Formats: sequence, structure tokens, C-alpha cells
Amino acid sequence: MSTPLATFIQDPNFLDVLYIIAFALFIQGLRGLSGPTTAVQGNRIAAVGMAIAVLATLLNRGEGNWGLIALGIVLGGAVGVPAARQVKMTAMPQMVALFNGVGGGAVFLIAWSEFRRSGGYTHTATYITIFSLFAAIIGSVSFWGSNIAFGKLQEIIPGRPITLGSAQQFVNLLLFALAVAAGVDIAAGDHSEAIFIGMLVCAALLGNAVVLPIGGADMPVVISLLNAFTGLSAAATGIALDNPALIVAGMIVGASGSILTNLMAVAMNRSIPAIVAGGFGGGGAVAGAEGAGEHAGTVRSTSAADAAIQLAYANRVVVVPGYGMAVAQAQHAVRELTKELEARGVEVSYAIHPVAGRMPGHMNVLLAEADVPYDQLKEMEEANPEFQRTDVSLVIGANDVTNPAAKNTPSSPIYGMPILEVSDSRSVIVIKRSMNPGFAGIENELYFDPKTAMLFGDAKSAVSEITTELAAL
Repeated sequence: MSTPLATFIQDPNFLDVLYIIAFALFIQGLRGLSGPTTAVQGNRIAAVGMAIAVLATLLNRGEGNWGLIALGIVLGGAVGVPAARQVKMTAMPQMVALFNGVGGGAVFLIAWSEFRRSGGYTHTATYITIFSLFAAIIGSVSFWGSNIAFGKLQEIIPGRPITLGSAQQFVNLLLFALAVAAGVDIAAGDHSEAIFIGMLVCAALLGNAVVLPIGGADMPVVISLLNAFTGLSAAATGIALDNPALIVAGMIVGASGSILTNLMAVAMNRSIPAIVAGGFGGGGAVAGAEGAGEHAGTVRSTSAADAAIQLAYANRVVVVPGYGMAVAQAQHAVRELTKELEARGVEVSYAIHPVAGRMPGHMNVLLAEADVPYDQLKEMEEANPEFQRTDVSLVIGANDVTNPAAKNTPSSPIYGMPILEVSDSRSVIVIKRSMNPGFAGIENELYFDPKTAMLFGDAKSAVSEITTELAAL
């Protein structure tokens, strides 16, 4: 016999109120993520919203099999919490790709479960069948595509494009057509589970076939695009299951992921169809520095001691971080260097490119971890006008995002991509392990500029040596 309290908390109107509160917290949390000073708070607010949404779902009278639900929570927590706590910041993009893929995998498994439970969508409303099939196809594409993205970022799979050549787009279209045809057949009344599994297999092959030909240079955009796919598939699942939390959360993820994907594509001067077509980046260096002029093939090296002297006598220094800083975990060493410069009265700021690193905001998170003041972090639009009055730009592992070929060399693959215009500085110091190219697989014309000095070595060690030399002056 139900108590008045149990009746109240399971009342559909009360559950709707909980969902509305959760949605408000989702939106407020997302709003907080728009700035570094409010990001942590925004993340916590959204987490509270998700907890309320989960609670509302579990209170639904239709929910059952509490043993399996508890087991799923325990297993998920046992895997997810240690993985999230122990992952290095350099591996965060891989973690994002993997977690995103898990979401897509959950969606297509739910769709498959609903297909089996309903006897092949027998006596199921047509619109629910369509949304469930949509979720199954997109979720499968997202799951398998995200796994390939993870493999490329983790270097389990080569970062270079892996393609079937001119047949690639035909294969992609064929797999897409087969998956859609299977879905249409099921929606028309075919209850064959073999057809459903065939649809999932075609979608899985499509996810692999779309991401494998995409090179490392475009991988951050791919992660964002797949994230949007997972959100849309979750929203479709929410419609099929009549779950408001999945609908709203999925649409928020899908919309924000789509907007972010477009912003990143614009930041790289790439169209989304061109990115999906693949074949760019990760294939090794293009011979020579075409466009570097008379200095092509010649670079000027420097030492930590000379770099320290150059920095000590500067009035303004701009630090340009890139993936090399992340790999070396040099953010704390960079902060110590800038503190030493600031103690000498040098004005220091940080120029952040939208796609520096391997995911949006990668550099911001690293520098925030090292307690760099937020007001010193300058986005590209704000930083570029300041380079002309900058004495020294210190580039730490950033490659493609500082390459003048994007402005000066029409034949370059990255021509037209907005860059950090460090070449406008009076002098440039580049800390880099070697002359190997970045994700785009082309040499950086900046390195051959007479005003540029190369300090070869591990970023953390090199920055620490400069700080030591600076303190000794």
C-alpha cells in the first residue's frame, strides 16, 4: 500500500517540476561554461541538474529492475571516476572522445533493446519507431567514429588519413544508403532482427569509414561534430522513451556541439563537408618551406641563456602555448617564468588560438591549472592587434596556428586559416623538440624568419632553464 509521501513523489506533476528544475540548471550551467572564471561553478550546477533529472527518472512508476540499475551505476562509477581523476590533461581530448562514444553506444543499445522488447516495434507508434531508428543509426555512427578518433589521438591508429582513395565517398554513401534503407524497411513493418542488426553494422562501418580518412589537423573538429551527433541521438531516444530529461539534455548537447563545430571550422578556414571528406593533416612534412623566401631551409638556434637575456630586456612578452606545452606538462614551469618576468616589470600576456591543442579550451584549462590570471589569457581577436607592440613572442609548441603561410602562401593547405600573427612581433623565440611539422603536416614559415630563434628541447626543461638563467642575471 502506497504512503501519501510515496504517492506524492511519484506523481507525474511533481516529476515534471523536477525535470523543469533540472533543465533550468542545465542551461545555467552551460551559461557558466562560457567563461573561465565561472566554468567550475557552471560544471557543478549542471551536475546537480543531472542528478535531479536522474532522480526524477528513477522515481517514475514505470521504472523497475532496481538490481540491474544499481549494478550499472556501480560499474559505471568504478570505471568512470578513476579514469576521469587520473587522466592527464594531455590525454583529455582522448577521454572526451571516449566518453562521447560511450554515450552513442548506450543510445544504439537502448534502441536495440526497445526493438527486441516491442517485438520489432509491433503496435508501436510510427513516430516512435522513426525516432528510435534514427537514434540507433546516429548513435552507432557516433560510437564507432569516436573510437577511431580516440585511437588516432592516442596514437594507437596512425594520425594520417587512412582512405580508400577516390572510392571513399562512394563507400560512405553506400553504407549510409544501406543503413537508411534498412531503417525504412523496419519502419514499414519488417520485424526481422537480422535487418536491424544489419542496419547497426552498416552504421558502425560508416562511423569508421568517415573518421579514418580524417587527418590529425581536423580531429578537434571531428570530436565536436561527433559530440553533436551523440546529443541528437540522445534527444531522439528521449522522444522514443517519452523521457523529457533526455530530450532537453540531448538537444542542448546537439545544438551546442553543432555551434562549436561550426566555430572551430571557421577558425581553421575549413568547411564541415571538407573536413568530413577527410585527407588533411597527419601525413608528414611537406618538403621545404615554400613561401619562406630566401631563408627557406635555414633556421637560427639560440640557447636558454641568450633567450633569458632577450626576455629580461623586453618591455612586453606574449606567451603562445600549444600542444607541445601540454605534452611536456610545462604549464607550471611557464607560470614560474612569467612570474620572474613580472618581477622585473615585464608586461606578460598569453595568446590563445581557438584550436590550439587537441580540443577547444585545452590551453585555457592547462594555464588555469597553473594559476595564470584569467585576465592575462587573450583570445586570438584580442591578441593579434597587440603583437605589433610586442618585444618578444615566446612560442611553446604551437605550430600550425602561428604559421604565416596561412596569410602569405596561397598554395599552402592552410591558406586563409586565421592565425596568431606572432611574426608581427619584434622578435620570436620558439621552443620545440625538433623541426617536425604540426597536425597539418607542413613546415612553419615562421621558423625561417630572420627574427625567429629556435630553442630546441623539451618544453618544460627549456622553460625551466630560461627561468634559472633569468634569475641569475
